[in-house]
Amino acid sequence: MMPDAAALASKLGAGDRQSLARAITLVESSRPADRAAAFELLASLGVPAEPALRLAVTGAPGAGKSTLIDALGACWLALGRRVAVLAVDPTSPRSAGSVLGDKTRMVRLGQSEHAFIRPSPSAGAAGGTHPRTGEAVSLCEAAGFDRVIVETVGVGQIESEVADLVDLLLLVVLPNAGDDVQAAKRGVLDVCDLLVVSRADSQVAEVERTRGTYADAFARLNGRGPGVHAVSALRGDGVEALAREIESRWATLKASERLESRRRDQLRMRFRRALGARFEAWLNDDAALRRECRRLEGLVERGERLPQAAAEELVAGLRYGSN
Repeated sequence: MMPDAAALASKLGAGDRQSLARAITLVESSRPADRAAAFELLASLGVPAEPALRLAVTGAPGAGKSTLIDALGACWLALGRRVAVLAVDPTSPRSAGSVLGDKTRMVRLGQSEHAFIRPSPSAGAAGGTHPRTGEAVSLCEAAGFDRVIVETVGVGQIESEVADLVDLLLLVVLPNAGDDVQAAKRGVLDVCDLLVVSRADSQVAEVERTRGTYADAFARLNGRGPGVHAVSALRGDGVEALAREIESRWATLKASERLESRRRDQLRMRFRRALGARFEAWLNDDAALRRECRRLEGLVERGERLPQAAAEELVAGLRYGSN
């Protein structure tokens, strides 16, 4: 193992937060040397004696995700838990920069030595997370954080992909924000485990109507429904009840075979996505393949090939060339 990776692995096991931050920076890096060190670091991580609860919090921008996470994390800190938050912000397609401002709304977690907050850019990835968020979750677990929260970018239904990284998915919505109609649609609503109607300290009637609408919609969609809560994170109303239900669902999941099965499925999905990303990088890095791609793209642009046929031609050429 590379010396830096070995040192990081040792300090991670001791729960050092600065080393955790360095480790996440390492796995998020696209530099070839860093990728090699990251692979060695990740391969050195043993299976934790006790799995951490992995929770994703998603919802539209401005729904109050960060404030809710701060309140929820404070509940867990009071119970002696160690809380890690991976907050993902959108990356600008023009400047490639990110604001990374979610941490400013997590004051209580930010002041605790038993909490860790890592803002990361989405790096243009679809699904509301960073391409290496799965690895970052594993690093937090290795560092002894037993409650790991992933806060997604917050762009809508496509964020159902984050369910492949966590054990439980919580969706945050606002009352009367136009989301009620979406309750009848598939997507993130079809895979979430809990739903929070945020800012329950105002518009009490609208909040209750929204909560009821979602509860009915989930019952129609699935024959069951997630826990639907009305919460005011600023006032603390409903936060403890939400935390209790999360803990109850987590205990049930751990006591069954579903947790191990779900995490195996998630590792398989991460492999498939990593394979796709690596294949795309190979296409970009290999000069001969780049030329062939450009040739086929030209044929597609001129209408001389269907996009699907061009893709099949490229794959057939690779398959023939490997024999």
